[in-house]
Amino acid sequence: MSVYFEFATANRILFGPGTLREAPSIAARMGERALVVTGRSPDRAAPLVHELEAKGIFTFVFSVGNEPTLETVQSGIRQARANDCEFVVGFGGGSVIDTAKALAALLANKGELLDYLEVIGKGRPLTEPSLPCIAIPTTAGTGSEVTRNAVLTSVEHSVKVSLRSPNMLPRLAVIDPEITRSLPPFVTAATGLDALTQLIEPYVCNSPNPMTDALCVEGIRRVAAGLRRAFVDGNDLNARTDMSLASLFSGIALANARLGAVHGLAGPLGGVLSAPHGAICARLLPFVMETNLRSLEERAPCSPVLSRYSEVARLLTGNDAAVAADGVAWIHSLCKEFEIPTLSKQGLDRQLIPAVADQATKASSMKGNPIELSELELSNILERAM
Repeated sequence: MSVYFEFATANRILFGPGTLREAPSIAARMGERALVVTGRSPDRAAPLVHELEAKGIFTFVFSVGNEPTLETVQSGIRQARANDCEFVVGFGGGSVIDTAKALAALLANKGELLDYLEVIGKGRPLTEPSLPCIAIPTTAGTGSEVTRNAVLTSVEHSVKVSLRSPNMLPRLAVIDPEITRSLPPFVTAATGLDALTQLIEPYVCNSPNPMTDALCVEGIRRVAAGLRRAFVDGNDLNARTDMSLASLFSGIALANARLGAVHGLAGPLGGVLSAPHGAICARLLPFVMETNLRSLEERAPCSPVLSRYSEVARLLTGNDAAVAADGVAWIHSLCKEFEIPTLSKQGLDRQLIPAVADQATKASSMKGNPIELSELELSNILERAM
């Protein structure tokens, strides 16, 4: 059997407890003026800003309070240009890092944001290399530090869309598990289950490859070992390291394989809900897995994906005799233990289900699902997750 695939990731990755201390020295070689993108509490980035300034770098802080909108990015562009910033540092969760990657790309390319956006824009390619970007995740879930896209919300269109280009891969990704020790339990749970989703979907997608398979298997094993422990005891550095690795592997996997129906549904849901992306994915994951398994057994009983779902179950449960349904049950149990809210509690009105399902059929992530799901099947997933 012939094997062909493409593989790309961040130019350089630093991983391990304490690696944050290495970032300022590397940043000093990228320029003298940095836009530092942070979350809603910029004080958390204050020690990093202090160290950057100690290296002679002029810093300009740009805070991102929620998941980034088109207006958020346009505001960041104005601030960066007004201060002649030469590179961008993202210090925060997936929303912060997506914003940093988008800013680094757009600052280096002429034109307007809508020129480059999928779905609602012209979808033109970003032809110029991004400004240097350093991505430093403070959560363990999105893997955004090694992906080549940024997810942005258009409030006007009530939809999430992607800015996407190989040029958007960060120059440097610094993953320091120490930073994640202060995450509250619910954020640990939601982001951790987001990482698990991003490991399972590329593993069972319709175009996996040997590189991403290896990362997904190891990442799923790390989630099984570390997520519950990190949730119970945030100071457990071994558990935090497991989850930071799983998140990193999930980002590399989704950037080099495909996703599936969880993300296909999460995109349009994110446009109508204010809930965190990780919480949406966490709620959807077991229901999508159940629907995929049933549809494969009915319409493609010889599909090799069925054995992959059984392997996921063995990795999660640690039981060599586990079958696919055991893996789904394991995730259902964990979601219940973590008190992941239903979609109705996350703000979904049942009347919106047909529109969300219709939008999901057109989502790019849906193209990677191991079997094509009908609009009715997608609606049933949403109903069950309510």
